Amino acid sequence: MTDNPVEPALWLTVPDIAERLEVPVSRVHQMLRDHVLIAVRRDGVLHVPGELVAGHTVRKHLPGVLTLLHDAGYNDEEALRWLYTPDDTLPGIPATALGSGRATEVKRRAQALGF
Repeated sequence: MTDNPVEPALWLTVPDIAERLEVPVSRVHQMLRDHVLIAVRRDGVLHVPGELVAGHTVRKHLPGVLTLLHDAGYNDEEALRWLYTPDDTLPGIPATALGSGRATEVKRRAQALGF
């Protein structure tokens, strides 16, 4: 893994996510508190990487990976950095690997961070 994270291709605000997921904004805030989704402040506004939402759902394995990262002591900024740091052995970044057949490997790597 390199130490140069890439920026998400698309940043979405909490209201954007609520609209995509067809849920109230308050539900998105609960999802953030429960580590189902991750958001970081950019210019004072909470933003969620667009790649972490597929259609009307959150990427299937994202909540598990976020739990593993938080259990390993990562805060949201550090977890986001990990999700967007290129890894030639995946290949690509963990955030996009979650949407492919490599999600199990991403979870395994996140779990290893706790040891």
